[in-house]
Amino acid sequence: MADNNHSHFQHPYFVLTGIPGLEQKYYWMAFPLGAVYVIALFGNGVIISTIKSESSLHIPMYYFLCMLALTDMGLALCTLPSMLGIFWFNFKSIAFDACLVQMYFIHTFSAIESGVLVAMAFDRVVAIWNPLRYGTILTNGVVWRTGAVILTRAVCVVFPVPFLIKRLPFYRSNILSHSFCLHQDVMRLACASTWVNSLYGLIAVIFTKGSDSLSILLSYVFILRTVMAIASGEGRLKALNTCVSHICAVLIFYVPLIGVSVIHRFGRHLSPLTHALMANAYLLVPPVLNPIVYTVKTKEIRKKIIQIFVQTKITAEG
Repeated sequence: MADNNHSHFQHPYFVLTGIPGLEQKYYWMAFPLGAVYVIALFGNGVIISTIKSESSLHIPMYYFLCMLALTDMGLALCTLPSMLGIFWFNFKSIAFDACLVQMYFIHTFSAIESGVLVAMAFDRVVAIWNPLRYGTILTNGVVWRTGAVILTRAVCVVFPVPFLIKRLPFYRSNILSHSFCLHQDVMRLACASTWVNSLYGLIAVIFTKGSDSLSILLSYVFILRTVMAIASGEGRLKALNTCVSHICAVLIFYVPLIGVSVIHRFGRHLSPLTHALMANAYLLVPPVLNPIVYTVKTKEIRKKIIQIFVQTKITAEG
């Protein structure tokens, strides 16, 4: 009878958890956390600005990089309000509907990033396999249509998730395990069967990140076969060197993703601190490290950053 009475009950808000066991140090952690967001937003902003202003970078490889930077900025902005709210102001509450909105955008941007990494892998395949036809195969129209497909797929696949959560009753605990709302974390608090949510979540992951990771793997198998057919050792190194940044981006995205997925499914005996750190790494590491990797590998972006620092110094001295 109690379950029937509460069948449509939902908490008006959830309580977010920062980093368990370190509550007394939140004030000091707020400053490095703020610096992390500044690096993520500034770094990706510089990449977008550089690609837009430098005509020599108006090629498919850098258009895809621009998409990756936009996605990383979106991912960082999704978590910034709740993370800084906890660590700067000790504000841990998030309204039920606001939680669903944050959840939707986090998972959507994550799916977009996975799709962009596949597109970047295909770009490398074409560049190494048939460099003379690179410009005719990957035209601007193909690039923008690819971006539209990636965006549409992510929006449509994640769209049912908040509604599947919305139908569930929540009348016991409302304390989440992280500083932001993730589907798995919210789902475990439901007071009803969640097999539909679990099944759809599994299908969505297989359709997006599962198929994407397989596509990237097959792309690099093809790339390696193509590179091994190059006669000169110098030519092989030059071809592989063009893939280094993308390989780093793939590892930066998929290693934390696999880690947080494994911990959610099989690491329930692990400490809450481990869960929190892995979830934070999953969402914060790519937006911070991707700009650093591509800045190191791209001369034009390095020049842009130097110009910004010089102009800032001149302005400050003036």
